[in-house]
Amino acid sequence: MNNAFDSSRDIIIRTQAWAEAVRFYEAVIGWPVLHRDKGMVGFETGSFRLYVEKGTAHGPVFEFLVPDVALAKAHLLAAGCVVVEQDPSVPRCYVRDPQGVVFNIGQARV
Repeated sequence: MNNAFDSSRDIIIRTQAWAEAVRFYEAVIGWPVLHRDKGMVGFETGSFRLYVEKGTAHGPVFEFLVPDVALAKAHLLAAGCVVVEQDPSVPRCYVRDPQGVVFNIGQARV
């Protein structure tokens, strides 16, 4: 795989204290909302977009977009990464690299 991993500007955090986190980033920090639904709110921060998702916390998740999620996943697993979470209905998976960093491997737009 040659340079198949392109980073996006998206960082995702997941928390069970979702309403409090959304209120903090919106009212205290003052970041504008760019996306809102019943389980996720996205904020424009300037350099990156922060998405706050309802659920069990797992630390910040960075995002890399690839042409082929299955191929990228196999490549990363062979290099010592482990799958943290995946949803077969969506072309993406969360992996933890050997350094402990969690990132989402998502489908690149063509």
